[in-house]
Amino acid sequence: MSITITRIFDFPYHQLEKYNLPQAFTTKYNGKWESISTQEYINQANTISRGLLKLGVQPNDKVAIISSNNRNEWNICDIGILQVGAQSVPIYPTISEHDYEYVLNHSEATYVFVSDQEVLDKINKIKGNTKLKDVFTFNDIEGEKSWKEVLALGTDTENQHTVEERKNNVQPEDLATLIYTSGTTGRPKGVMLSHNNIVTNVLASEKRVPLSYGEDKALSFLPVCHIFERMILYLYQYCGVHIHFAESIEKLSENAQEIKPHVMTAVPRLYEKIYDKIIAKGADLTGIKKRLFFWAVDLGLKYEPYGANGWWYEKQLGLAKKLIFSKWQAALGGELKLMVSGASALQHRLTRVFTAAGMPIMEGYGLTETSPVITVSSMDDGGFRIGTVGKIIDDITLKIADTGEILVKGPNVMMGYYKDPEKTAEVIKDGYFHTGDKGELDADGFLRITGRTKEMFKTSGGKYVVPPLLEGDLKQSRFIEQVMVIGEGQKMPAAIIQPNFEFIKDWIARKKLNIGTTNDEIIASKEVIARIQEEVDTCNENFGNWEKIKVFRLTNDEWSIDGGHLTPTMKMKRTVILKLYKDLYDDIYNV
Repeated sequence: MSITITRIFDFPYHQLEKYNLPQAFTTKYNGKWESISTQEYINQANTISRGLLKLGVQPNDKVAIISSNNRNEWNICDIGILQVGAQSVPIYPTISEHDYEYVLNHSEATYVFVSDQEVLDKINKIKGNTKLKDVFTFNDIEGEKSWKEVLALGTDTENQHTVEERKNNVQPEDLATLIYTSGTTGRPKGVMLSHNNIVTNVLASEKRVPLSYGEDKALSFLPVCHIFERMILYLYQYCGVHIHFAESIEKLSENAQEIKPHVMTAVPRLYEKIYDKIIAKGADLTGIKKRLFFWAVDLGLKYEPYGANGWWYEKQLGLAKKLIFSKWQAALGGELKLMVSGASALQHRLTRVFTAAGMPIMEGYGLTETSPVITVSSMDDGGFRIGTVGKIIDDITLKIADTGEILVKGPNVMMGYYKDPEKTAEVIKDGYFHTGDKGELDADGFLRITGRTKEMFKTSGGKYVVPPLLEGDLKQSRFIEQVMVIGEGQKMPAAIIQPNFEFIKDWIARKKLNIGTTNDEIIASKEVIARIQEEVDTCNENFGNWEKIKVFRLTNDEWSIDGGHLTPTMKMKRTVILKLYKDLYDDIYNV
């Protein structure tokens, strides 16, 4: 009898029945790739379930997982927790100890699995202020309890019948997980997602997957605590895709060459970094090789899907793929069929050039509160249009409010915010989730994101400015790493810019300029300021007079998650950035 998938923990059993993969999950430990089969995955998840029962975990208890890297253990524990009717609480490893304490207390987590010493040190500082009964580590750490102790507790199968009873009692509408949104302002909110929320989103998204089921390989490196990557991992399990976990972002290319993946997912900032590194290598070439390289890049930047540019363009593109783009593919393993992007807007140039290079990026749109996918692009059936985030997936109703806000209804919409009915009522009205994003649906059903309602501001002249549109345009410059447009209530928009220091140092060397290469020297350089002004001027040409960036200031530090500038999904924390650079803001507006 085939498995009917209605709960998250049904996915592994479906995979066992249909594909029974010898390498369901693969992680590199101490320099060596180690795999577990579908059967081993299920066996270990059941062992964890039995161990949790021995620890006294009850239905609706909360068990947290915090891991610095994606790994087999995360997925085993996730399924083990869900099978006993408890809820998993994934937590970003990069947040502060203060936020750890808040999330653990707000969720009332009783146990936590952590990956390594760094995360453990943070937990140990605050665990006395929480309801945690114990902490278990994935890495072997002397003097600490290992997750293997939970496995050891579950070795005896005498209580497996209780696990089965607990599983049978879990209903599709039951709460499965609490995901605390990283949030660009204020305290994180606990998004309640049911089994049904996530399962229906996986099954609807599967229809857009152009992979060879039971055969293809995926490279996973986005944090699995992010609902985007987590849903994708369940989707891979459903489709019989062999999942490999990258060691780190820094080792992405090396791991890709070892694994030769067919698919991978990322947020736009990571695709930008990959592109910048490729372009930097091209800039180091000389003579005919350099001219050929940038001829191919320029060709790629003009790409339109489905042969819209005509036969001559396609003929040139074929040559570019053979001479140049094949090397791009080789750097990422040479087998990529598809890359997926989500979490924030992807620059059109990246969509064009990677798709031209034979590694199409399919952009999607969604939020943690929508489990997450609302729309996604697909190369099949004309479902790919540059500048859009694709078409709505099945079973979801989407409408655009009179204000331009995107409203969504469907089985993927969250149960609500944990312990916060007021905030839930603010965003779910008449069954529709109010996304806070603005968008437009074209005549063919493609969705275009035009901004965020909360990020839009008025100048003192009463004109509206949409910062994300300007920021997206400015970040296409290789001289600009990060940028935040400011000017609410002021006479004009301005920008605080973090230069791309790595690229600028290379630019200084290539131009043989007499400029120091410390960050302070770079932002004080007249040549650098003038060059970035050129980039700003180019951007301004695309906007109305009231939207143009009149003034900018450069920061001497690099914006980061650890520095508090960015959320774990690389979105800007606007209020934090304004506080950090209050002196620059005051200087711009003569406050």
